Amino acid sequence: MYAVIENGGTQYRVQVGDVIRTTRVPGEVGAPVVFERVLLLGGDDRVQVGTPTVGGAAVRGSIVSHGRAKKIHIYMFKRRQNSNRRRMGHRQDYTAVKIDSIES
Repeated sequence: MYAVIENGGTQYRVQVGDVIRTTRVPGEVGAPVVFERVLLLGGDDRVQVGTPTVGGAAVRGSIVSHGRAKKIHIYMFKRRQNSNRRRMGHRQDYTAVKIDSIES
C-alpha cells in the first residue's frame, strides 16, 4: 500500500518503511508525526483519489533526525551592467521522517 501526502507545499509518495526528507517539522527525535493531508491511497488493485483529500486517511511516522541540506549557490548576472552581479546561497532546514503506518 502506498499514499501521496502533502506537507509544506510538496507532495511525497510514501510506503511503510520509507524515510522522507520534508520541511522542518516541530518535535524531538523519536516523536510521532501524523500527516493528515492524504491526497491519494493506492493498494494492490484499487486507487482512492481524494477531492482534494481522502477523508479519514492518515499517515503516521516518527522523526529520525533534523538537519540542514547542502548549500545551494545562486548567481545573478545581467550582462553589460557591472552593478547587477550577485552571489548568494541558501541552506534549507529539513526533518527526516520514517513512515510507520498508512491508515485509510
